[in-house]
Amino acid sequence: MSFAHRYTGLIDRYRDFLPIRDDTRIISLGEGNTPLIRLHNIPTSLNKTVDIYVKYEGLNPTGSFKDRGMTMAITKSLETGNQAVICASTGNTSASAAAYAARAKMIAFVLIPDGKIAQGKLAQAMMHGAIIMQIQGNFDDGMRLVKEVADHAPVEIVNSINPFRLQGQKTAAFEIIEALGRAPDYHCLPLGNAGNISAYWMGYSQFYQEGIVNKRPKMCAYQASGSAPFLRGHPIDNPETIATAIRIGNPQSWDKAWNAQRESQGWFDEFTDAEILATQKLLAEQEGIFCEPASAISVAGALRDIKSGKIPEGSLITCTLTGHGLKDPDTAIQQSTGPVLKVKAELSAVKTAILENIS
Repeated sequence: MSFAHRYTGLIDRYRDFLPIRDDTRIISLGEGNTPLIRLHNIPTSLNKTVDIYVKYEGLNPTGSFKDRGMTMAITKSLETGNQAVICASTGNTSASAAAYAARAKMIAFVLIPDGKIAQGKLAQAMMHGAIIMQIQGNFDDGMRLVKEVADHAPVEIVNSINPFRLQGQKTAAFEIIEALGRAPDYHCLPLGNAGNISAYWMGYSQFYQEGIVNKRPKMCAYQASGSAPFLRGHPIDNPETIATAIRIGNPQSWDKAWNAQRESQGWFDEFTDAEILATQKLLAEQEGIFCEPASAISVAGALRDIKSGKIPEGSLITCTLTGHGLKDPDTAIQQSTGPVLKVKAELSAVKTAILENIS
């Protein structure tokens, strides 16, 4: 009996649905194939009959959904003979670009905002050997500079304006359909640069057009109130939110995101930082799932819309958790109120502490 069946990444898994050649050298770290986890404890408090699943993208190789797009972007860039790539990033893109560029033996240049990047993400980009430029500006300034410099230097942009990024990211929708045996009724996700909602809609639509499913979900995306250009109807000059992954005032996939929302008959909404952090903590304490703050906004949105009846009873809902909680350990520690007990290194002291804390 042979047990050999090694998963080799999403490009190999979905090459029939991706713009890839048979002879292309694939740059992969085994991304994709992330778990779709059914929430058990949180839904019981709703007094509503719904099924909520989270697509835990924090278990990709560099800890975020960005790896899905980066495997395609770096693979195609290498295919055309490029030796260097560049991106602007609030953190996750920089970590992913640096890792996949290292794998391909390419140079990665990363522009990050001054003082506006979670330490876990910065550490990744540095360890993978990226050349980091911390600009005196925000992500949107970085994005402007990246687009300008690409016309003057031999580097390829691997932000989500790179069309191959969305091609890779759409595979998350494929995996959800395969795991459920159908498309969900509603798909909820964070909304920052807007590439992910565009990619998911692309994936759901492709399987729908292929006749693999007979319906597509309503796409529901959520922004932080201090960084909500889709809710304001125009770009935001100085976006602010604790959820650094969606601290973006001028989304690059603006038109694609509006198209996904309108075609799917979904909606956009917003949450305060306090609401985002409360949901991050709720997921960790009630379900054992530790995601970064921006990720939690998808579940916050689903819960609010279920409670209000906007998402009706009997619905099947999927929520994207875009990144792992260890991406931003400082924020997690700051809001953790659980005591760290100091006890003597004696059996009686440990036993007493345990009994005092068992209700």
